[in-house]
Amino acid sequence: MKKDQFFIIAGGPGMGKTAVITALRERGYTCVPETGRDIIRQQVATGGHALPWADRQEFARLMFEQSLLDFEAAVNQPSPVFFDRGIADTIGYLELCGLPVPAAMREAAATYRFNTRVFFTPPWLAIYEQDSERKQSFEEAVRTYDRMIKTYEQLGYEAITLPEATVGERVAFILSAIGLIS
Repeated sequence: MKKDQFFIIAGGPGMGKTAVITALRERGYTCVPETGRDIIRQQVATGGHALPWADRQEFARLMFEQSLLDFEAAVNQPSPVFFDRGIADTIGYLELCGLPVPAAMREAAATYRFNTRVFFTPPWLAIYEQDSERKQSFEEAVRTYDRMIKTYEQLGYEAITLPEATVGERVAFILSAIGLIS
């Protein structure tokens, strides 16, 4: 199930993915938010343990399940859809944590295919911020970025690095790269 109009914005935490997704949404494009933050909020609110600082394997399972649901929910969209992270991000997360990757995740990553070009927000200290849900250090964010690129490339995707530029310039870069503006 390959969807050429599905585009992933990936990278380490705090590198501007969500700002780009928000700007794309404001321009009228269909966008799918990152699942991790919603899961963290839900788990904290309910006293759950599926958190990146408590039970990483369970946190990854919930992210993976939501990523599949997000893909399937958007499958009939006729226009481009932009995803704040994709199914492969969960695999990269588990690998980064040194945890086993279930075969079902690898099978899903091979089955549920996005456009082969994945846009990565690079490590950029000037914009990096921690918060109550993003507790990683900048160094951890850089390791995440590196792991995500390796994971996506191992799955046959082409990594395209976004420039260190304004959100508007990053959006224009993406839209130009996929042929929506010249």
